[in-house]
Amino acid sequence: MSTAPVLPAESSQLMERILYEVKRVVVGQDRFLERVMVALLAQGHLLVEGVPGLAKTLTVRTLAATLQGSYKRIQFTPDLVPADLVGTRVFNQKTGEFSTALGPVFTHFLLADEINRAPAKVQSALLEVMQERQVTIAGTSHAVPSPFIVMATQNPIETEGTYPLPEAQVDRFMMKVLVDYPSDEEEFVIVERVIGAPLAAQPVATMAQLAELQLACRQVYVDPSLIQYAVKLVGATRRPERHGLAELGKYLSYGARPRA
Repeated sequence: MSTAPVLPAESSQLMERILYEVKRVVVGQDRFLERVMVALLAQGHLLVEGVPGLAKTLTVRTLAATLQGSYKRIQFTPDLVPADLVGTRVFNQKTGEFSTALGPVFTHFLLADEINRAPAKVQSALLEVMQERQVTIAGTSHAVPSPFIVMATQNPIETEGTYPLPEAQVDRFMMKVLVDYPSDEEEFVIVERVIGAPLAAQPVATMAQLAELQLACRQVYVDPSLIQYAVKLVGATRRPERHGLAELGKYLSYGARPRA
């Protein structure tokens, strides 16, 4: 497989190959997969809400295999501490010296499973990594691999003993995606695959090529009129009465942040 830099004319074709390979393994969930790809290209992070068993873990693992990137999964629990995520200093009794043990956040693709089951200080530690793309251990900064994407999940049907994410922390995610059950036809295919030979994703690109795609996306021309339209949309969520939408004010608790 070629590892040459991605040329602009090849970008869309490469994305199609990546998406095709992921869809070859993950049955259905087209809307979810497309949003994962958008977040990946825009260097954002995803908050995913859905019951267990809807291919959330499979999607991230398959995407990592397709792009030959590293993948880690963290199961968030109430007894988790920030050091379990970012790492810590470890004392070696044989040498009498301290060494740095990096945590599971040092990966390309990170699945933060049931993020709302961990205390606020653990959630904050993860969200800081998402924003800064580095961690500080004993006064030394360590950058996470690049590209870096976090997909955090929440289970909507089991809320007892959870720590809901504050609005300010939810704002760190580029988008929130609701994952629904597959259709009858898709579930039939899933059952067939469970009783048959499992499919494995084949590498079709590299993380270096993904970085080229991300750069290409940032170089796409955006007309000022489109930017102005986006600004007005965001402004309408804050002060709808200024845009002739006063009747919608009762449905809005908070306006969109500048990150929107």
